[in-house]
Amino acid sequence: MKRVFVLGALAVVVLTQAGCATDVKSVPLAAAGGQSRGGVPVYFGQQSHPAVTARLGDVSFSVRIARKVASPDDACHEALAEAVQKLRAAARERNANAVIDVSTRFHSTESNSSTDFTCGVSPSAAAIAVNGQLVVLEAN
Repeated sequence: MKRVFVLGALAVVVLTQAGCATDVKSVPLAAAGGQSRGGVPVYFGQQSHPAVTARLGDVSFSVRIARKVASPDDACHEALAEAVQKLRAAARERNANAVIDVSTRFHSTESNSSTDFTCGVSPSAAAIAVNGQLVVLEAN
Protein backbone atom coordinates (compact mmCIF):
# COMPACT_ATOMS: atom_id res chain seq x y z
CA MET A 1 0.00 0.00 0.00
CA LYS A 2 2.79 2.42 0.93
CA ARG A 3 4.59 1.62 -2.31
CA VAL A 4 1.46 2.36 -4.40
CA PHE A 5 1.04 5.70 -2.60
CA VAL A 6 4.68 6.68 -3.25
CA LEU A 7 4.43 5.69 -6.93
CA GLY A 8 1.15 7.61 -7.27
CA ALA A 9 2.67 10.72 -5.70
CA LEU A 10 5.69 10.45 -7.98
CA ALA A 11 3.42 10.14 -11.02
CA VAL A 12 1.53 13.30 -9.99
CA VAL A 13 4.79 15.25 -9.66
CA VAL A 14 6.02 14.09 -13.07
CA LEU A 15 2.73 14.94 -14.77
CA THR A 16 2.49 18.41 -13.22
CA GLN A 17 6.07 19.26 -14.17
CA ALA A 18 5.80 17.95 -17.74
CA GLY A 19 4.31 21.20 -19.08
CA CYS A 20 6.71 23.50 -17.21
CA ALA A 21 9.77 23.12 -19.40
CA THR A 22 11.38 26.22 -20.83
CA ASP A 23 12.16 26.23 -24.54
CA VAL A 24 15.21 28.14 -25.73
CA LYS A 25 14.27 29.73 -29.04
CA SER A 26 16.08 31.57 -31.79
CA VAL A 27 13.66 34.17 -33.14
CA PRO A 28 14.14 36.51 -36.15
CA LEU A 29 14.89 40.13 -35.20
CA ALA A 30 12.98 41.56 -38.16
CA ALA A 31 9.70 40.37 -36.68
CA ALA A 32 10.48 42.25 -33.46
CA GLY A 33 10.17 45.62 -35.17
CA GLY A 34 12.86 48.13 -36.12
CA GLN A 35 15.83 48.14 -33.80
CA SER A 36 16.54 51.78 -34.70
CA ARG A 37 13.17 53.14 -33.60
CA GLY A 38 12.95 54.92 -30.26
CA GLY A 39 15.57 57.66 -30.62
CA VAL A 40 18.70 55.68 -29.72
CA PRO A 41 19.75 53.20 -32.41
CA VAL A 42 20.49 49.66 -31.24
CA TYR A 43 22.80 47.55 -33.40
CA PHE A 44 22.69 43.78 -32.91
CA GLY A 45 25.74 41.58 -33.49
CA GLN A 46 27.99 42.96 -36.18
CA GLN A 47 25.46 45.28 -37.86
CA SER A 48 27.24 48.13 -39.59
CA HIS A 49 27.07 51.54 -37.96
CA PRO A 50 28.86 54.90 -38.21
CA ALA A 51 32.35 55.17 -36.71
CA VAL A 52 32.63 55.11 -32.92
CA THR A 53 34.05 58.32 -31.44
CA ALA A 54 33.77 57.32 -27.75
CA ARG A 55 33.11 54.11 -25.83
CA LEU A 56 31.19 54.65 -22.60
CA GLY A 57 31.12 51.09 -21.26
CA ASP A 58 29.12 47.89 -21.34
CA VAL A 59 25.59 47.49 -20.13
CA SER A 60 23.52 44.38 -19.38
CA PHE A 61 19.90 43.76 -18.48
CA SER A 62 17.72 40.74 -17.86
CA VAL A 63 14.00 40.82 -18.54
CA ARG A 64 11.34 38.32 -17.56
CA ILE A 65 7.75 38.99 -18.54
CA ALA A 66 4.61 37.11 -17.67
CA ARG A 67 3.32 35.36 -20.73
CA LYS A 68 -0.22 36.26 -21.58
CA VAL A 69 -2.17 34.43 -24.28
CA ALA A 70 0.52 35.30 -26.81
CA SER A 71 2.36 32.76 -28.91
CA PRO A 72 5.90 31.88 -27.79
CA ASP A 73 7.42 34.10 -30.50
CA ASP A 74 5.17 37.04 -29.57
CA ALA A 75 6.15 36.66 -25.91
CA CYS A 76 9.84 36.66 -26.90
CA HIS A 77 9.33 39.81 -29.00
CA GLU A 78 7.65 41.50 -26.05
CA ALA A 79 10.57 40.58 -23.77
CA LEU A 80 13.06 41.84 -26.36
CA ALA A 81 11.17 45.14 -26.72
CA GLU A 82 11.34 45.70 -22.96
CA ALA A 83 15.05 44.83 -22.89
CA VAL A 84 15.78 47.23 -25.78
CA GLN A 85 13.90 49.99 -23.93
CA LYS A 86 16.24 49.43 -20.97
CA LEU A 87 19.30 49.62 -23.25
CA ARG A 88 18.05 52.90 -24.72
CA ALA A 89 17.31 54.36 -21.28
CA ALA A 90 20.84 53.48 -20.13
CA ALA A 91 22.28 55.11 -23.26
CA ARG A 92 20.35 58.34 -22.66
CA GLU A 93 21.40 58.32 -19.00
CA ARG A 94 25.10 58.04 -19.92
CA ASN A 95 24.91 60.46 -22.90
CA ALA A 96 25.49 57.74 -25.49
CA ASN A 97 23.82 58.07 -28.86
CA ALA A 98 23.79 54.34 -29.70
CA VAL A 99 24.16 50.82 -28.35
CA ILE A 100 26.32 48.52 -30.47
CA ASP A 101 27.41 44.86 -30.46
CA VAL A 102 24.20 43.81 -28.72
CA SER A 103 24.02 40.13 -27.90
CA THR A 104 21.12 38.18 -26.44
CA ARG A 105 21.22 35.26 -24.04
CA PHE A 106 19.10 32.81 -22.12
CA HIS A 107 21.15 30.98 -19.49
CA SER A 108 24.16 29.56 -21.36
CA THR A 109 22.73 29.91 -24.88
CA GLU A 110 24.00 33.17 -26.40
CA SER A 111 23.52 34.82 -29.77
CA ASN A 112 25.66 37.56 -31.30
CA SER A 113 23.58 37.49 -34.47
CA SER A 114 22.44 40.53 -36.41
CA THR A 115 19.39 38.60 -37.67
CA ASP A 116 18.14 36.47 -34.73
CA PHE A 117 17.90 36.68 -30.96
CA THR A 118 17.83 34.07 -28.21
CA CYS A 119 14.93 33.85 -25.78
CA GLY A 120 13.65 31.39 -23.20
CA VAL A 121 9.91 30.81 -23.12
CA SER A 122 7.73 28.65 -20.89
CA PRO A 123 3.96 28.36 -20.58
CA SER A 124 4.04 31.14 -17.96
CA ALA A 125 6.84 33.53 -18.96
CA ALA A 126 9.44 34.69 -21.48
CA ALA A 127 12.95 35.73 -20.49
CA ILE A 128 15.95 37.28 -22.18
CA ALA A 129 19.24 38.88 -21.21
CA VAL A 130 20.87 41.55 -23.37
CA ASN A 131 24.38 42.94 -23.36
CA GLY A 132 25.77 45.82 -25.40
CA GLN A 133 28.27 48.66 -25.58
CA LEU A 134 27.20 52.23 -24.97
CA VAL A 135 28.92 54.47 -27.53
CA VAL A 136 28.94 57.85 -29.17
CA LEU A 137 28.81 57.42 -32.92
CA GLU A 138 30.10 59.87 -35.48
CA ALA A 139 27.32 62.16 -36.72
CA ASN A 140 26.43 61.83 -40.40
